[in-house]
Amino acid sequence: MEEKERRIFGISWNVFLLGIVSFLNDMSSEMIIPIMPSYLMEVLDAGKLLSGSVMGAIESMSSLFKVAFGYVSDRFKRRKAFVFAGYALSTLSKGALAFTRHWWDFLLLRAVDRVGKGVRTAPRDALIAESSEKGKTGKSFGFHRMMDTLGAVAGPLIAIGLIELLKDLPAETTYRHIFLLSAVPGAISLLVIILFVKDRGGEVKRKIKGISTLRSRNLQLFLAVVAIGALGRYSYAFTMWKAQELGYSVVQSMAFYALFNLIYALSAYPLGVISDGFGKKRLITLGFGVAALAAVAFAYARDLYTLMAAFVLYGIYIAIEDTIPRAYMADLAKEFEKGTVIGAYHTVFGVFVFPASVIAGWLWSSYSLAYAFIFAAAMNLVAMVLMAFVGE
Repeated sequence: MEEKERRIFGISWNVFLLGIVSFLNDMSSEMIIPIMPSYLMEVLDAGKLLSGSVMGAIESMSSLFKVAFGYVSDRFKRRKAFVFAGYALSTLSKGALAFTRHWWDFLLLRAVDRVGKGVRTAPRDALIAESSEKGKTGKSFGFHRMMDTLGAVAGPLIAIGLIELLKDLPAETTYRHIFLLSAVPGAISLLVIILFVKDRGGEVKRKIKGISTLRSRNLQLFLAVVAIGALGRYSYAFTMWKAQELGYSVVQSMAFYALFNLIYALSAYPLGVISDGFGKKRLITLGFGVAALAAVAFAYARDLYTLMAAFVLYGIYIAIEDTIPRAYMADLAKEFEKGTVIGAYHTVFGVFVFPASVIAGWLWSSYSLAYAFIFAAAMNLVAMVLMAFVGE
């Protein structure tokens, strides 16, 4: 079909549009994400362990739904409806955060947002894979993650501007205004999905047949490694708490967070392109090593330069581990089950991300924040070693 063949920047038009959608949605999300740790602790009066657990629970919840909705989208071969529904839930829940009064209603709305992410992620990633040229999935996913993260660069900068603009208002009022305004780019992304994004699942045979990739020992081993690596994936909130522990303000810590997202955005696309030739397994292995270095740098950061190095390494690590495994799973999956297989990866990852942040929160509360990062470094080193046993 003409739309399938149309290309821009070397990728399909559909992948480009999904990149625009993710840019707008992540701009929306990242307007509020940097202020949530302070909002939790200062406005909603949640403690260290509770805050760490809440942030971990939020990041884990979405993954519990990903394999289910990936499977359903495989069965119906209709990705777009799930993508739209997921983004719609997230947009509504972010705006509603302006009206929260307790940590539990904050958690409820964030759970709705994460359910939205769970509904859309596997169908969207399957749609990206189906809209990609054969052998170029790394390039497509790299572009998508780059656009997603450019939104993550823009979001905190917009939030910083709004904080400065509203600086005469009480901090709580400022936070609530930002929550409301975050729904605007999310609403625009919904219009892009409705008007321009096209389904591709119908082009795949409807009949479900063949032996599932999920029965492969190699894939099962990779998912086990993913689980171990996820135990070392502390919430972004811990990096901001580290900056604040060193005496930086909320606005300054948001600037560090913007630096992390800029490094992520600049790295994701070239790393995706490189992975198509260099090998996705080798790049994933390298990513675990970079993750360990980042965690050690955060643990022992005492000055500006070490802290900046930690955020740079963190950006490169997340760019690898948020991009390449998706393309790796898309390559392994058979045509009839791309949503299911990609969803399985997201679900395993998400299930183990929650205890990672609970453990990190407990280590911070009981000992110090440095212990949380040291634990993360150890888990990533174990995952890096175990990757040697995973086949190409």
